[in-house]
Amino acid sequence: MCLLPDSGVAHVSRCAWSRAQLAERQAAERLRERGDTAGFAHPHPPPPPINVVLGWSSCAGTLHVGLLPRSLHRKVLGCFQEFFRIPERSLVGGGGFCAGRPPTMMIKETSLRRDPDLRGELAFLARGCDFVLPSRFKKRLKSFQQQQQQLQQVQSKAEKKPGTPPPAPVQASAVPHAPSRRSPSPPPAAAPVIVTPPPPPAVNIPRFYYPRGLPAAGPPAHHDAAVAAIEAAFAEFEEEKADIYEMSKVAKACECPLYWKSAMFYGAGGERTGFVSVHAFVATWRKLLHSCHDDASRFIHLLAKPGCQYLEQEDFIPLLQDIVDTHPGLMFLKDAPEFHSRYITTVIQRIFYVVNRSWTGRVSMTELRRSNFLQTLALLEEEDDINQITDYFSYEHFYVIYCKFWELDTDHDLYIDHKDLARYNDHASSNRIIERLFSGAVTRGNAVQREGRMSYAEFVWFLLSEEDKKNPTSIEYWFRCMDVDGDGVLSMFELEFFYEEQCERMERTGIEPLPFQDLLCQMLDLVKPERPGRITLSDLKRCRMAHIFFDTFFNLEKYLDHEQRDPFAVQKDLDGDGPEPSDWDKYASEEYEILVAEETANEQIHEGSFEDDYDVDELQVPADVGNKMETLVISDLSA
Repeated sequence: MCLLPDSGVAHVSRCAWSRAQLAERQAAERLRERGDTAGFAHPHPPPPPINVVLGWSSCAGTLHVGLLPRSLHRKVLGCFQEFFRIPERSLVGGGGFCAGRPPTMMIKETSLRRDPDLRGELAFLARGCDFVLPSRFKKRLKSFQQQQQQLQQVQSKAEKKPGTPPPAPVQASAVPHAPSRRSPSPPPAAAPVIVTPPPPPAVNIPRFYYPRGLPAAGPPAHHDAAVAAIEAAFAEFEEEKADIYEMSKVAKACECPLYWKSAMFYGAGGERTGFVSVHAFVATWRKLLHSCHDDASRFIHLLAKPGCQYLEQEDFIPLLQDIVDTHPGLMFLKDAPEFHSRYITTVIQRIFYVVNRSWTGRVSMTELRRSNFLQTLALLEEEDDINQITDYFSYEHFYVIYCKFWELDTDHDLYIDHKDLARYNDHASSNRIIERLFSGAVTRGNAVQREGRMSYAEFVWFLLSEEDKKNPTSIEYWFRCMDVDGDGVLSMFELEFFYEEQCERMERTGIEPLPFQDLLCQMLDLVKPERPGRITLSDLKRCRMAHIFFDTFFNLEKYLDHEQRDPFAVQKDLDGDGPEPSDWDKYASEEYEILVAEETANEQIHEGSFEDDYDVDELQVPADVGNKMETLVISDLSA
């Protein structure tokens, strides 16, 4: 017999069969020499030279059987058929194997359960063909014997209990070692059936998301009343047609704020013909009432482009132009039409600075609802002095912003570069933060970024952020600038990068800077980040000290002011009750007073009212300051 180590295949060749017959002949000769020939049967002739292959694959769990003599065919088949699963395609009529290819018999899972004399049968077969069992099969036999012992113990315990039925008898073979088919193994004990309760009935969740506002309960009876009021308002106009100035009566009939009139006019198609007919407006308003159910959705539906659910910057131009033309607090701008576009640009940037919290350049309905823009727009009807409305529309704030830009824009092309911006507030900002401003972190427009210039609209964002670092948008603005790698976290490397220039500037002015390690401990105690060593945007918004944090790293003048200020005064400001003017409102108010005083002084100098009291040589006013306001009024602001 030859045993292959890789596959575990045992080859029983012709030699194995010859040895068995040789042993039988030798025994017959010894009996013949002693003269004892009674009952001796002459041996049969040796079998034909047939190679038998019994193959066992330990990895696949299969047995390969080659061609067997007919005398052992039924014995082998009867022995292994009970322990292996033989595919039907491998068998021919009468239980034989297909000639020419050995069949594959796969081990059954429950094959070694009900055969007490398995070892004897296999040993008998091994004696005849010099067969050696694989080691893995021997382990399964040993496991089978252990299971049999456990089964007998369980059955003996069950017999002792009254009322327990006896186990079913095992059917023995009529002929010993006959290749009869054994009774099938009993099915395993059924697992306990777990009854899962039926799923609960579907719950009807009411609709809770209304992007265009919550519809009013009940039938829309007020729609007919609104349409009747609109028709009555149009009846007062010639041919029942209204221009943009007459739309104020229509706005009141619709129960809308006065300065919605331009939005209604353009929403009904009035820009094409210069007027709106009653039929066109009623159709537009009916559609609006059925689809939009709150002020924010209606306002966006009137001003937005067709098919858009948001407002872009150019969508606000008709609304603001109507305010410039008709508001009593802006009547003086009729004589200075060159300032109209600058004022409108400033107001639009302030609107997006406060309302567009997503930084997308598009005001959505949700952002408009969360802001105070519509409420502030309604106040314009009640307040004649537009400077009293500091949010968005104040002309004094526009005046301060534009004068600051005019000082930096030396060539007056409405663009400034790195050097121009560095001169703001006497070079208070560091060069590294200015480079970040022009890198595109907070600006839009690839062409402007490539040229290294900043427009007036972008300067509005810079000035609002620089003078009010407590504002949420300002915190986001400067966080974007300091986040050099754009990972949403300010690392210690980035903080050291900006603080290095601050140290150099303090050393040039004779001030001993604080070591970075000591400063870092102060800043971490100030911000108290959730994760040590990593400062996030939410950490800065939560600490309420973001203005001190930012000034420490890129604004030397304000950093020194914070260092010299009483710390108890800072805490008092944080604990103060009641509404307090923002830092931007304070700054704009102070700067406007300074600018008005300078303008008044320049006018008095030109009129010569001080010539009697002072010598001309004693009045030393810088030329750029003296001519700034005059140039601002009379210059053509061509871009």
